[in-house]
Amino acid sequence: MSSENYNVAVRRINKVIDENSFVEIGALVTSRNTDFNINCEKTPSDGVITGYGLIDGNLVYVYSQDASVLNGSIGEMHAIKICKLYEMALKMRAPIIGFIDSVGVRLQESVDALEAIGKIISMQSKCKGIIPQYLAVFGRCAGVMTTVAGMSDFVFADEKVEFFLNSPDAIINNYKEKKNTACPIYQAENNGIIDKVEDEESIYHDIRQMIGFLPLNNESDIYIGEGTDDLNRLCTNISDHVEYGHNLVEEIADDNIFFETKTLFAKNVVTGFIQLNGMVVGTIANNIANLDEEGKNINRFDGKLTAELCEKMSDFIEYCSNFSIPILTISNTNGIKADLYNESNFTRCILKVVKELTRSDVPKINLITDKCFGSPYIYMNSKALGSDIVLAWEGAKVGTMDADMAVKIMYSNEDSATLNEKKEEYSSLQNDAVSAARRGYIDKIIKPDETRKYLIAFFEMLYTKNTF
Repeated sequence: MSSENYNVAVRRINKVIDENSFVEIGALVTSRNTDFNINCEKTPSDGVITGYGLIDGNLVYVYSQDASVLNGSIGEMHAIKICKLYEMALKMRAPIIGFIDSVGVRLQESVDALEAIGKIISMQSKCKGIIPQYLAVFGRCAGVMTTVAGMSDFVFADEKVEFFLNSPDAIINNYKEKKNTACPIYQAENNGIIDKVEDEESIYHDIRQMIGFLPLNNESDIYIGEGTDDLNRLCTNISDHVEYGHNLVEEIADDNIFFETKTLFAKNVVTGFIQLNGMVVGTIANNIANLDEEGKNINRFDGKLTAELCEKMSDFIEYCSNFSIPILTISNTNGIKADLYNESNFTRCILKVVKELTRSDVPKINLITDKCFGSPYIYMNSKALGSDIVLAWEGAKVGTMDADMAVKIMYSNEDSATLNEKKEEYSSLQNDAVSAARRGYIDKIIKPDETRKYLIAFFEMLYTKNTF
């Protein structure tokens, strides 16, 4: 490996860990295969730098692939180095970070290489839910390497990378110029594996921030921050953000810091992490619209649940449950999207949400901000599915459907005057959050600007839930 190429792989590591803290492991490992004139001079370190270091004083394990060694392809010894790093990280209950730049399987090693990649995936599975797995793509992530990415908890991709199972030209009726399916933005929008597509420096920054923001393993305390924000701070403008999930969550969070995940996938729901008085909380919020930097709508959604939304939710709930992170859902939805795709896929996907919510024993709070109609009322962390506390903003609507539609069904033969009268009656008796609170399905009706202080109070009350 040339000094220049070695420095690229190591530079990436040194960009994310504390200065002078990296210690390399396995520097002298080379390929054992001799087919097709492969020898140790051609595969120094077998194309991957492995070792450990610190991030803000916290132990982490890191590997970085070098594309100059057989295009970063994975062979037997390359994979063994990564697997040993996973074993060490698992023993020490420390996060692991991978920097990917690989074409996938090393063809010169054939089945040995396939078996080796399988062992990496197996190690990832063993670590799932025990230590966080971070992955950044800086070159190619091709073929079976997309499975390695998919097994990771958080995936970041540089804007210029290629990420593909099959190259665009290999897909029937497609080619790169027609639809570049290897583009990271396409993949982030369609497969839900990539959390963020951004520039290289932002990736390093985000990984460092998340290491210090989230539990280091499944036994870490959820009180991670110092709670520098006022726990009684009023969110005076929060009702202005009722449609904007990301902005609403930021209003609640300590110091308005929100680490959003899967930012380009299923944009009609927002998922990510905040801290409330120093306690990390996983947050899921229905999203009606997105704003650009100038505060203008750039995307608008219909408030319906979709199959993709369910996939995003269930994966996020599973992660939070594995790491004992409390869950906050912010509900604002009016039904299920009616189209052929959802008719074929929604039921299968919502079952995963139901399973994860009902089996999760972390503290769970649901906040209804505007409306929650139909079966989505159940699915968005209702009392029936195990929510510990359900809150609602003053004026929120809860019920089987909008009052206007309900009375048209119930009184289909009546005149407009009667319909208007029945609409008011139905709204007050069946759709008002107060009526749900009288039945015990909502624990407290709150003013929007008091949302933060009540959430902090209830999550602190629930802190010891997992000790029983």
